[in-house]
Amino acid sequence: ATCTVGMMMLVSAVELITVYVALELSSYSLYILVPLRKGDEVDLEAAIKYLLIGATSSVLLLFGMSYIYGLTHTTYISELYHVLPQVIGTPAASVGFVLMLAGFFFKLAVFPFHFWAPDVYFGSANQVTAYIATTSKVGAIAILIRMVSIATGADSAYLVDVLVTLSIVSMTLGNLVAIIQKDLKRMLAYSSIAHAGYVLIGILSMSEKGYASAIFYALAYLIMNFSCFMVLTKVADGGKNLRISELAGLHKRSPLLAMTLMLGLFGLAGIPPTVGFTGKFFLFTAAMEKGFFTLVIIGMINATISLYYYLIVVKAAYLLEPEVEPPALEVCYGIRVLSIVLIVTMVVVGMFPAKAFDLVLAAAKLLI
Repeated sequence: ATCTVGMMMLVSAVELITVYVALELSSYSLYILVPLRKGDEVDLEAAIKYLLIGATSSVLLLFGMSYIYGLTHTTYISELYHVLPQVIGTPAASVGFVLMLAGFFFKLAVFPFHFWAPDVYFGSANQVTAYIATTSKVGAIAILIRMVSIATGADSAYLVDVLVTLSIVSMTLGNLVAIIQKDLKRMLAYSSIAHAGYVLIGILSMSEKGYASAIFYALAYLIMNFSCFMVLTKVADGGKNLRISELAGLHKRSPLLAMTLMLGLFGLAGIPPTVGFTGKFFLFTAAMEKGFFTLVIIGMINATISLYYYLIVVKAAYLLEPEVEPPALEVCYGIRVLSIVLIVTMVVVGMFPAKAFDLVLAAAKLLI
């Protein structure tokens, strides 16, 4: 609850110090949750790594804010919209702004602040991992859009170059390392790093459509990732970590959960007609309109690479037979209803995204 309150404050704060306090409130709640896992799989190293990298990113965030305050003499976001574009081209403002964004890059697991993600996903309880992988990521995207939108319309070529570089490296690193993962949560952790790179494609476009596409993709990612983690949490025996091979025969144990997992993974891979395909289409279109042709091609190549490891999971669930017959999988009524809602949402919004995109476009216009 404390983390949720912190993220609500984070996306609605109107002043930089308040943003910092809200970010720390949400972060420290998660620092505490990670090592509280019950059983033999408690990973204190993951919790310590999460805390140390988070503390480092907070230092960079405050350091960057001090630069911004020194140049603009204000910490109110509404005033920065008018003042910062006039000075963003100076070296001090550019460096300070990038350092400030570093704190939000950490929450989103953007390279080079991604090192915590695989270990924390693997070492946390499945429910905690699901929360970190979904809700906290959407909050990070929201505040990152707000911060980058401050520089919209300014001569911010340096900032754009930095975001393009981080996007390319995050996409490529996340997808390539995910290929060799055998644990489902670690694979989804590296997948989240790659998707952080996709989101940056929309953000760095610095346009109404770019911000709207990033918001749309954030919501789509929330639905797709939650679908995968819901199935993982239900299938994992006793809350243990789940290897991909342990999904063998899932389509016989629970056809509905297998379908939910498959559509979630297909959406993450960007296969039509899922909402993930539509989200990537919006991201790439916004970037193409701004002339980022090379970046879009790299994004499309990475999306193709991701197909490999997502299909490995689908193969395990539908084509592999378990070596030992697993126990019966009981799915309660609530999970069945939620699975159907997620499946319908991923397909219907993917096929008919107009109304949803109009809503996020209206929200994006308020940022500019």
